[in-house]
Amino acid sequence: MDTTYQLDDNQWELLVQNAAEHFDDVTLSRGFQYYKQGRVVKLTLPAPSIVKAIVEGSELYHLELNLDYFGASRCDCPVNSHCKHQFAALLKYADLHNRPVHSLVNAKTAASMKSSSQSSAFPRTYNQAKQLAAQKAVERETRLREQSKRIASMSVDEWHALFDQITEPLTQSSRNTQFVNDAMESILKYKPALPQATESFFYLHARLFVLSKLAQQPEDQSGYVYSYLAFHTHHAASDLQETIVQAIMDSSELAADPQNASLVDRTLSYLRTMMLAEKNDNRYFLYHYLATWCYWRNPFDSESSLFSEELVRLTELADTLESAASSLTAKIAQAAMQLYLSNDEEAWTLLESARQSSELPTDALGYFFVFLARTEQWERLISWLIHSAPWLTLRRNQNLRPYADYWEMAIPHVPEAETRMWDALASLLPHSRHLYEEKMLARGEWKRWMDYHLSMDSDPMDFRVTDLQPLEKNAPELLLPFYHQAVERYVLLKNRDGYKTAVKMMKRLAKLYKKLKQEPRWELFLDAFASRHSRLRALQEELRKGKLLP
Repeated sequence: MDTTYQLDDNQWELLVQNAAEHFDDVTLSRGFQYYKQGRVVKLTLPAPSIVKAIVEGSELYHLELNLDYFGASRCDCPVNSHCKHQFAALLKYADLHNRPVHSLVNAKTAASMKSSSQSSAFPRTYNQAKQLAAQKAVERETRLREQSKRIASMSVDEWHALFDQITEPLTQSSRNTQFVNDAMESILKYKPALPQATESFFYLHARLFVLSKLAQQPEDQSGYVYSYLAFHTHHAASDLQETIVQAIMDSSELAADPQNASLVDRTLSYLRTMMLAEKNDNRYFLYHYLATWCYWRNPFDSESSLFSEELVRLTELADTLESAASSLTAKIAQAAMQLYLSNDEEAWTLLESARQSSELPTDALGYFFVFLARTEQWERLISWLIHSAPWLTLRRNQNLRPYADYWEMAIPHVPEAETRMWDALASLLPHSRHLYEEKMLARGEWKRWMDYHLSMDSDPMDFRVTDLQPLEKNAPELLLPFYHQAVERYVLLKNRDGYKTAVKMMKRLAKLYKKLKQEPRWELFLDAFASRHSRLRALQEELRKGKLLP
């Protein structure tokens, strides 16, 4: 019964643990008696962690212990597993390795005492931690409540410092719509009753603070923004953007009140700083900076020195900027100040310079247009729309409708500029195609519409019947070359499908000639057409099927 495998301390601890878990008190006692009586008549170690033994009971029982997977141990006695024979063999195995057998005999008691000791210690540790956490929470709540009492007299910077403390528990939250809701709810929880003006600015800055957190998008180890997180972050930011712009517009009267001058100045200063610090392409704060100047600072109500002073600040800051994104933002902001100072040429030069390094954001240009529309400077607005058209051609799949809408606003005041509108929209093709067509049909520009589609080699089959009804009603003669061109194109395909489509077009032509009371012209064309293509038997068949030929 010499041992052939070593039993280290870790294996011994596991063995004691298995004894405590798999044997009850009665089995431990009876197995110990069998061991003392020498009933383990044979024990071998055929493999590491495997013990085979023969134990004498009412007869000789063969058993196998698996020390790694104790539940797999078996004995051929009626109990089959976790029996006194197995435990007697286990004690013999421990003795052969010079391990204290009483540790196994008392394993269950020792495990029970250890568990009791740990369970009594854990509540104390847990309760202490819980009490400490509760105490810190109370202290934090008390501190925030005390600070919030001073919100009415705080500066804008102090508001943002308070917002940072309030939303600290949300630091690890994903930047999404839920984060926006949670952050706003946390901030407003501490808001005391405030005067109307202060409350309006407080709400605005709370939203701007949350936006600043959304703008800090997470990056992975490779430096790339997580696409999934970025999508939800941008979605949340876009929704918040609309709310902030509306808040800026709604507070224009409060901003004009001299009593709120300090809040206005601090807000503009905050937005300037945040705008120039932005490094991503979303430029959230640029738009809000432009919106506040557009809606809060009217040059007819304010001294021009406000814009001159801001231009100086921006110029000084621009010299210190390192990132290309910040430089572009600074130039757009400077251009806005030149616009307010009626220095359009200088503004265009700045925007052109910005365009050389990056694509101009269309939404930013929108604030230039809205300012001129709000102040009813229609001649200047038209000049800006004409001048900015080349800047929009680089943008694909953009929403050009706002740009076209400003033309609609200006034309009634300067009717002679309509031809310039058509030129501008044409220069933006193909991106402006839908708007170009829409405006031509809305204004009854039937010939212009048809010339456009003839030059584009458009196919009448791409249009629904209802799309062409306005032309058929108002200028049916213009549709003749449209259908004639299509007929010849389909015949040149020289296949059955092409011939069928050509016949469909010819049937439409027949109706048009009849509507125009020019049936003789139609008959002449049909005879010449059939004669010219007399060798195309399939086409002749389709003409007969269409009842165009006898």
